[in-house]
Order: sequence, then structure tokens, then C-alpha cells
Amino acid sequence: MIDYLAIKEKLYKACAFFVEEKYNTVTASIESYKKALFSETKSSAGDKHETGRAMLQLEMEKAGQQLTGVIEMKKVLNKITFENSTGFSCLGSLIFTNKLNYFLAISAGKIIIENKTYYAISTNSPIGQQLLGKKVGDSISFNKAKILNIL
Repeated sequence: MIDYLAIKEKLYKACAFFVEEKYNTVTASIESYKKALFSETKSSAGDKHETGRAMLQLEMEKAGQQLTGVIEMKKVLNKITFENSTGFSCLGSLIFTNKLNYFLAISAGKIIIENKTYYAISTNSPIGQQLLGKKVGDSISFNKAKILNIL
């Protein structure tokens, strides 16, 4: 017998680890860019100096956007509950289909738990949008393939 709650908890922990790793990477990048930006000294090659600063500024902006995305992922994970099933797929649902197994949470990709492959997907992703609100026995079409929502 499959312990759905235990699998969901493991998937949740894997997603939380994914977010923490992303957070650490992005914040380390931001710190590195800040140090580089503040250590830039004006050289006699003024244009080269300004170009370098502008490039660092752009990288910091990109990293800031990534950080915002990571913070949003943390918020989504904080909304997941492990209470009894509602009968309909929603945030935090574990969905088994005839094609793949999904965990509706954040876009963390492929996660292997107890030798089974699951895909952590966002409810905002195209497949996540289609799976939301489905119940056992429902089916969807995705990329010209029929997917049966069996559990």
C-alpha cells in the first residue's frame, strides 16, 4: 500500500530544499555583484569602467528578479497543507496518471522518491492549470496526448 502522506511530505521537503538552494545561490550572486560593483575603481579607460559597472548593474537586476521568484516559491510552499484530500486536485496534491506522476506545488522538476519519479510542477504551468480541480477518473489532453488522471 502506498503511503501518500509520506510521499507528499518527502516531495514537499525536496521542493523546500530546491528553493533553499536557489535562494542561497541567488543571494551569493547578489553579494558577489555588490562587492564587484563597490570595488570597481575609476581607471583611465573611463568607457571601459562605465561599461563594466553597467553590466554589473544589469546582472544585479536579473539576480533581484530571481530572488523575487524564489521568495514567491517559498510563499507557495507555505500554503501547502497535508490534510485529507478534498477529492479534487489542488495545491499540494499528488497526482498519478497513466503517463507521469505530479506534485502540484512549485516548478522544481524531476524528483525521485522511493525509486519512483515525480514531477513537481507549478499550478501556473500549462499542465498544472489543466490538472487543477480534476478528480479521480478525469482526463485531460496535453501536447496532443490523452492523460488519464487515475488517482
